[in-house]
Amino acid sequence: MLIRDATADDWDRIWPFWHRIVSAGDTYAWDPDTSESAARALWMAPGHRVFVVEDEDGALVATAYVKPNYGGPAAGIANAGFMVDPDRTGLGIGRRLAEHVLDRARQDGYTGMVFNAVVDTNPALKLWESLGFRTLGTVPGAFRHPEHGPVGLRIMYREL
Repeated sequence: MLIRDATADDWDRIWPFWHRIVSAGDTYAWDPDTSESAARALWMAPGHRVFVVEDEDGALVATAYVKPNYGGPAAGIANAGFMVDPDRTGLGIGRRLAEHVLDRARQDGYTGMVFNAVVDTNPALKLWESLGFRTLGTVPGAFRHPEHGPVGLRIMYREL
């Protein structure tokens, strides 16, 4: 498995699973009907450091971005987003990508990382907690889950 910085040409291989994940409407607080151009602008935005994971056959199987969560004097706190192709979950790809991103964020000078909206029912919660993230608070009922109805959105943090 190769984890590397993304290039603009990688978007065409990110979009299929990005769209599949966001359109399910159960883990990201983005419009499930986000267009491809809007999705690209969100994920590949200037100021984002984007990573991709390629498997041994060269297939792109995961991606993540890191950016400052705040600006100015608070720009040392990172925010990140992670996506693993749903056909590749449960293989440890997310953990390896997360460890890589946390390490690179630290190397890039960030002192902490915050997730602004982790859905209470997101299976990745266990991963984030195992990597040292803690819940700072929950906005109750803030997310309309397609199966569970209103569920909380967690704000999670860990020092780097």
